[in-house]
Amino acid sequence: MNKNEEYVVTIEDMGSDGEGIGHISVNEETEPDRKVTVFVKDTVVGDEAKVKIIKVKKSFVYGRLMEIIKPSPYRVRTACEYAKSCGGCFLMHMSYEKQLEYKFNKVKNCLERIGGVKDAESLMEQVCGMETPYNFRNKMQFPVGLGKDGKVKIGFYAGRTHSIIDIDECVIGHEVNTFIIKNIRKWIDAKLETDKNLVYNEDLHKGLIRHIVTRIGFITGELSICVVINGDGLKKKLCDEMVGCFINAVEEYNSSLKKDKATPNKVSLASVSLNINKEKTNKILGNKSITVYGRDYIKDYIGDIAFNISPQSFYQVNPVQTKVLYDKALSYAGLSGNETVWDMYCGIGTISLFLAKKAKRVYGVEIIPSAIEDAKKNAIMNGLDNTEFYCGKAEEVVPELYKENGIKPDVIVVDPPRKGCDATLLDTISDMSPERLVYVSCDPATLARDIKYLGEKGFKVKKVAVVDQFCHSVHVETVALLKSESENIWNLEKPK
Repeated sequence: MNKNEEYVVTIEDMGSDGEGIGHISVNEETEPDRKVTVFVKDTVVGDEAKVKIIKVKKSFVYGRLMEIIKPSPYRVRTACEYAKSCGGCFLMHMSYEKQLEYKFNKVKNCLERIGGVKDAESLMEQVCGMETPYNFRNKMQFPVGLGKDGKVKIGFYAGRTHSIIDIDECVIGHEVNTFIIKNIRKWIDAKLETDKNLVYNEDLHKGLIRHIVTRIGFITGELSICVVINGDGLKKKLCDEMVGCFINAVEEYNSSLKKDKATPNKVSLASVSLNINKEKTNKILGNKSITVYGRDYIKDYIGDIAFNISPQSFYQVNPVQTKVLYDKALSYAGLSGNETVWDMYCGIGTISLFLAKKAKRVYGVEIIPSAIEDAKKNAIMNGLDNTEFYCGKAEEVVPELYKENGIKPDVIVVDPPRKGCDATLLDTISDMSPERLVYVSCDPATLARDIKYLGEKGFKVKKVAVVDQFCHSVHVETVALLKSESENIWNLEKPK
């Protein structure tokens, strides 16, 4: 099999990155049973497609979709004209019902193949999808660059590249972003006539505006816009013009809302800030932000819990599904009001404060100092005085606090980053042997790896819930309930 050869392939399965999987006969006459696996982006189970081979590996090949000969019954017309080129919504050409099935199976397969969980499906609840899987993101990050025509490009990076796909709107983001992009594009293009260095050039590491990051409170309607710059600031006149441009965008959006129908909240511009990032790096935000309009945060709610959110705060991007996710975690925690709970990787206290409403006491641990300060402020704002937050590595903080204060957890909650939990932390959890362990995960592969590790230490999976937090992408959130069947080695007399 050689590069650039074309074959007709029937797609039989889907890979973990959302690519279709088919098989090609190498030689039908002499070796009818020998088939090569081919991975093809932009295809769906059931598609019959013409495919060109673009990369040949030892035991499989990659193909490019050339033509759909017979479409799958699960194939749909995408709601976004940029979906094929943009690096985000890999599954938008698949019906939403099939997307949910794909994500359910992705979690199930990881639990069984990586985690060694037998008959995982019997432990899994029905996947939690969205009623309307569009315009759900409260945060957007738009890279800014120059096109060959000398005009500004604002949009998203194409998959696995830093080539900017110029867009007018994003159907999974809040609608106000369409007006922000339109207005800032017009303003920047006008300025480029006299200032060619206004826009950042990644290759040369020169120019000023790198990214535009927007975040909106879906309940409050408060909007923050953070402009990431390769410099120490903007001249006052330029800054005032930019803020005026954002104010106009918000006014245009509010004016577009139909008064005779149920509409989303009107939007108010609560904050505009400059983020200083002069490093030659893929990291979007730098360490320093300067507020140039309004205040340095927006306020929003998850359920009845209020949060102040700054441009650099971690906050879940899908507020509707976040409520579903946290309610599921709270349900798995099984709190009656008498429990001591440890929330490890607590961030700004989102899950901690949910738990605090039902627990006797909640201890949160997070390695990022600013997040811990935000968590403390959020607890005070919500009148929750049964929380304590500690800055540091959970695997170091938790054992030390137990030895000093005899704090034994009844329930432990972990919500780690995509790489999963540190092995030392898993050992610490095992030693503490809580009655219940609630594991919130954004990557089913690392969740399954950690479940296998904990399983060897006496933990068993009891329930699993799959929540579609990132519609049309291959990513998925999972909540797992584990219980320990081993003895608590810290079950000692409480220090005096």
